[in-house]
Amino acid sequence: MRLNLTRFFVLAACAGWLLESRVTAQAPMVFRAGFAERDITPKLGMEQPGGYGKVFHQSFHDACKARAAVFDNGKTVVALVGLDALGIDRRSVTRVRDRVQKRCGIPGGSVLIGASHSHSSGPVGMVMPGDYDHGDALIRKLAYDDSSMADLKYLEQMETGIVEAICQAHGRLAPATGAVGRGREEMVAFNRRFRMRGGMTMTHPGQNNPEIAEPAGPVDPDVIVVGAWGADGKLLGCVVNFCCHATTSPGGISANYVYYIEKVIQGYFGKDCPVVFLNGNSGDVTQVDNRNPRVNRKPEPWAEFVGGRIGAEALKVLLTLDRAGKPAPLAAVSLVEVMDKRAPSPERLQKALAVVRGDQKKADPTEWAFAKETVLLDSQLQKFPTAEVEAQVIQVGPVVFISNPAEFFCAFGLEQKKASGFPFTCPVSLANGCVGYVPNAEAFSERGGGYETRLSSYSNLKVGSGERITRMGIDLARSLKPGPLLEAALAPPFQGQPWTYGSVPPEVR
Repeated sequence: MRLNLTRFFVLAACAGWLLESRVTAQAPMVFRAGFAERDITPKLGMEQPGGYGKVFHQSFHDACKARAAVFDNGKTVVALVGLDALGIDRRSVTRVRDRVQKRCGIPGGSVLIGASHSHSSGPVGMVMPGDYDHGDALIRKLAYDDSSMADLKYLEQMETGIVEAICQAHGRLAPATGAVGRGREEMVAFNRRFRMRGGMTMTHPGQNNPEIAEPAGPVDPDVIVVGAWGADGKLLGCVVNFCCHATTSPGGISANYVYYIEKVIQGYFGKDCPVVFLNGNSGDVTQVDNRNPRVNRKPEPWAEFVGGRIGAEALKVLLTLDRAGKPAPLAAVSLVEVMDKRAPSPERLQKALAVVRGDQKKADPTEWAFAKETVLLDSQLQKFPTAEVEAQVIQVGPVVFISNPAEFFCAFGLEQKKASGFPFTCPVSLANGCVGYVPNAEAFSERGGGYETRLSSYSNLKVGSGERITRMGIDLARSLKPGPLLEAALAPPFQGQPWTYGSVPPEVR
């Protein structure tokens, strides 16, 4: 019944969009925009997420933020949030949306929250406090003592920061013009999965490994940018979409390479211009080029290189755009489905239990980590046998943002771009929830492999879920109609009189 109700709300939203289109045709076009940000930097000593074990922050590099863009056309309001975080738990999303709706009236279904997947951000996972209280002493030790775990005080800080950023952006709504454009950045992101000469697929097989045959997946070089300008012609803020793991980690607490995207754009437009970054489907795409014949950069210059080049391309797009348009229409539609998780085999579980009950110091670190994850997944399934998966589409005129809650493979995003029916399509991963890696069918085939396919308490949706989520996003996008491209007006016809200074004969003497 829940699925049917959810589909009803999607259809109702589409019907509302059609009504809005008819009303807009008769009324003056309205477009308002507001941007804001809040600091959500964790404290030194808090856990640093991103791995299967515990690591703690010991230094500070730059602030982590929640950045929000709100757009309004007098009928519909939508909010896009870029979050400097590894991910965001579905329960946090629900709490934030409820608070936003009560405080500033934006419907929860019109709020998209996308995590950048920064591996140098605050403690938001992998384990949530309390989720394994039902387990025995071994389970609780593996979950709370031996795994990366969220901090409840930090989650409250982060959620409050998101709410305040959205509501302040809503409070700053002002008449604006907007535009969307596309650039390309082809030097900073690479697929990390490779088909090997021996037949299987590996993740990060090693720099210049002679057994590499070819990449096992694509990259997406698009840098899609939405900008909004105030009545005075000043840039109010922008939204940037690009596909790359945020694993440059320049040293200490950091927004990762997103910091340098912001630094480049704000270096030109000023620090009061928020930059909302939404990461694409980067589950198999990182800054590491396994076929690079040269020595790789150190973390700090690597983060600067990746973020600086993306930021420079985004800046070029912003400077190219015509600033006189008003994006229309605005729309938000979503679909929530409950998806089954896959369970480890009894044999695999018994082997994993033997490993974690043994001496960890004598075990292979990789074998022990996945054994721990296998045991935790078995316990998790007793309490959470399914996952709530939301696909959401936010439309801003000719561009759609198609969200998923996964570390989604890049190929899925390219498929959505091809089939959405929109001239600009921005896949947004790790948005409105977190269900871990969701690979494509090939990754699970006999020639597949790589750690993204391994069962863990983090990644465990059934095979085929990626294709299902991709289709959900495409169907939602195709239920909407693209707005007109925001292009400069055509020049008037030639008046028959060239420039008099330019139409003179040469003078030799």
